[in-house]
Amino acid sequence: MDSEGNRRFVGVMDCNNFFVSCERVFDPSLEGRPVVVLSNNDGCAVSRSQEAKVIGIKMGMPAFKIEEEFIRKGVDVAMCSSNYTLYGDMSRRAMEILKSVVGNPAGCSGKAVDVYSIDEAFVDFGNMKAGEVGTLGKEIVRCVSKGTGIPVSVGVSHSKTLAKAATRFAKKYAGYKGFCMIDTEERRKKALSLLPLEDVWGVGYRSLRKFSAMGMKTAADFVAKGSCWIKQRMGVCGMRTYQELLGYDVIHLDHREMKQTITTSRSFGELVTDLGQLRTAVSNFASSCAQKLRAQHSSAIYATVFLMTSFFREDMPQYYPRAMVEFPEAEDSSMGIVEGCLSALDKIYRPGIAYKKAGVTVSGIVPNGHIQQNLYYQPDYERNRKVDLLMDEVNRRYGRSTLHLAVQGESAVFNRRAASGIAERKEQWEMRREHLSRNYTTSLSDVITVNADA
Repeated sequence: MDSEGNRRFVGVMDCNNFFVSCERVFDPSLEGRPVVVLSNNDGCAVSRSQEAKVIGIKMGMPAFKIEEEFIRKGVDVAMCSSNYTLYGDMSRRAMEILKSVVGNPAGCSGKAVDVYSIDEAFVDFGNMKAGEVGTLGKEIVRCVSKGTGIPVSVGVSHSKTLAKAATRFAKKYAGYKGFCMIDTEERRKKALSLLPLEDVWGVGYRSLRKFSAMGMKTAADFVAKGSCWIKQRMGVCGMRTYQELLGYDVIHLDHREMKQTITTSRSFGELVTDLGQLRTAVSNFASSCAQKLRAQHSSAIYATVFLMTSFFREDMPQYYPRAMVEFPEAEDSSMGIVEGCLSALDKIYRPGIAYKKAGVTVSGIVPNGHIQQNLYYQPDYERNRKVDLLMDEVNRRYGRSTLHLAVQGESAVFNRRAASGIAERKEQWEMRREHLSRNYTTSLSDVITVNADA
């Protein structure tokens, strides 16, 4: 509440079908067609256009089933491999536009814009009145959509959970034109009666199954059970959701816990037996973990490297080793973590074994301000810090792995056939991405060329 006792407004900006929308920005032929973005190794659907949802393509449907049930039967479905370099840069552009439009509202207690995920951000409107919030919310939709080509929805209410509910209505009903505001008690009650329980932020899969069996279908049914009933079954988190649905902003993003473990792993595009290939893969995974540590201003005491053979190849030897390394001091440097992980890999590698997957997990994570120093360990802190900061800044600005350690190999960046735009895997361990689009916004060789007739 503000100084006058009025409830403040909070908003959510959500990019619609984000991965699909990013692909459509640079390929107009995808407009109006069912489009599916696939997971790593072109495994299954992780993002679908509205047209794909209408014809029955489900989230998580395997790519081979999409081919069998739709494409081979003549349905014009477009499948795209995940291009996280493109998606990450488009997200950065959308969030920068959002921050420039919102500015720094009077009465804002912290950050006016808090980026929650690659396609979603919360907005604190400070002491703005309802009319001002409505005007600014519509301006956000206009500016971000125009500046990126990505359709966005903005929901506003007195709590984050209600604001997320408002974004769902903004997406579902074209009449809202991308902006929905739940600002009165009457609108709140109507919204809860129309909001399916599975769409309530904070109600997980297990709770949903249990509540559905009791006949609860909407958010209104959930709230009607009362605080005591909800607390007995969902604890403190359930109580927060209950209060948020009543219009009280009690979920604070600043209180999000620091991750206690971070894992980067990947199934290979094909089986790998060569140690050099594995060293390149593990180096990339370890460097990714280090970057994630720095992003949350933390360091790790331990790193674990693991390898896996294919479960489905019963004709081959099965081997699932792992090895842990302890750093002299909690580490967040890419060079230090990569070096430790490579030493762990050397301990568990067996020649002649065909590996299908590898990964790195860092644990024993502590805040950077609480690192126990080691009297006998004297690394070049200043040099490591400069190198890491430079890599993070260059990669943030120009795309993932633009600047990387030499041990990560040439495979850190995909090679492309410039004429066709089809990605080639330079290494066996890299993902299979047969439908990969270009990095239109981060690679000069991939920038769209326009040929005008003389």
